[in-house]
Amino acid sequence: MSWLEERTIGGLHDFLLTHILPRYTTGGAAVDLGAGSGALAVRLQGLGYQVIAVDIDPSGFKADVPFLRLDLNEPEFAKHLGEESFDLVTSVEVIEHLENPVGFLRNVRRLLKPEGVAIVTTPNVENLPARVKFLLTGKLRMMDEKGDKTHIMPIFSDLLFRQYLPRAGLKLVERCSYPPNGFKVTRSVFAMFFSAIAKLGRNPVLLGDNHIFVLRRQD
Repeated sequence: MSWLEERTIGGLHDFLLTHILPRYTTGGAAVDLGAGSGALAVRLQGLGYQVIAVDIDPSGFKADVPFLRLDLNEPEFAKHLGEESFDLVTSVEVIEHLENPVGFLRNVRRLLKPEGVAIVTTPNVENLPARVKFLLTGKLRMMDEKGDKTHIMPIFSDLLFRQYLPRAGLKLVERCSYPPNGFKVTRSVFAMFFSAIAKLGRNPVLLGDNHIFVLRRQD
């Protein structure tokens, strides 16, 4: 299944499966929200998870994994999957496509078993290249007319931590960046410069093209 398209920055799936997932869960029931081609779902299945893949568009799904067509903008989509049914919920580069991120996160909480874990990733609109772009143009990196046309909701970590997660009944366990020490979607000559400056800033959100949020239920 290595031919399945990974609809994200190259290497992000590998990073999640080798550096993040093993520290929080090793198996059980999993649901991949916004599964795309099924590239991540099939790899989770290969690790022993009992996986359901969810996406609004079945046309691009090619994996041999149970699939449910579902609109993640639906206010109560969790009821179609089963509340408190999953040890693991994954959502890779999905939340920025949705109209109501808090509503989406509420559904993520409803899906989790009491000791379950959710891994949510999204473009990092707070990194150093994004701040420079906004300063010069007033536009958000990866969210402007040159980015994905279905990106409609930038996620800022401060608002997520202070407002979104408490309202959704979730708590942050870990936040990290991918790539951990640099950038992949910036031209290499600029990426090296931005990486060096960002490390001097001592603010972890200045690095990386993607946020990775590890979440649990706040009971």
